[in-house]
Amino acid sequence: MTAALPHAVPLENSSNLRDLGGWPTQDGRRVRTGIIYRAPALLGLSNADKTAIAALNIKITCDFRGVQESSNSPVLLPGARLEKLPIEPTVGASLRDIVLTGMATGHVSPDEMFDLLREAYQAYALAAYPRYRTMFELLLDESNLALLFHCAAGKDRTGFGAAILLTALGVEWPHVMQDYLATNTLWRRETAKSLDLPEAVKNMLLSAHPDLLTAAFDALRGAYGSVESYLERALGLNATARAALQDRLLTA
Repeated sequence: MTAALPHAVPLENSSNLRDLGGWPTQDGRRVRTGIIYRAPALLGLSNADKTAIAALNIKITCDFRGVQESSNSPVLLPGARLEKLPIEPTVGASLRDIVLTGMATGHVSPDEMFDLLREAYQAYALAAYPRYRTMFELLLDESNLALLFHCAAGKDRTGFGAAILLTALGVEWPHVMQDYLATNTLWRRETAKSLDLPEAVKNMLLSAHPDLLTAAFDALRGAYGSVESYLERALGLNATARAALQDRLLTA
């Protein structure tokens, strides 16, 4: 039933834009289609791309890129209000930030790159949670739908955001991981083609790794005791708010 998921939105000059709808939940419902999208920074779009995105009727765009990232390459979707929710390099680094951190010593191995990425993922959960909390607050308002959230590649900051959202909606972990790993087949690596790195290091940096997402969830469980406690205490989703979110974003 999930073989056709996720629902990718095909574009000429970008990739990894997808509808989060369709994933089944533990109570037998499914995430509604046409209301939540995850994406990379949608830059250099063709006219056909712009037409395809306009058809999604995006009301609000959440940009998780850092302040300098978003200033250097603004993403403005017609008809959508921009909500900047910056996750800075000191919290969770962009691809470029991670590369520069690793290369500062004059050498970086795949293992060292993985360690940097793991630290970034743990920081998404434990330091950047106010940004994700704002995203949930926006999702609780029907007037903000459809909502799109993105970072640079739509892989890491966006990947954790999608994972914690699907988890809050009651999607089981294998499907959460399936959505996360889909970046490895959907993303054409447009934003990172110019990286001058050894191939093994580049592949480590530019891929979604299950152990990274697991590390983020292990970190939040370690700090908060459980995912449910994290959702309530860090993200403001008590039982009432979580039920309201599910009623709004799920369908029978």
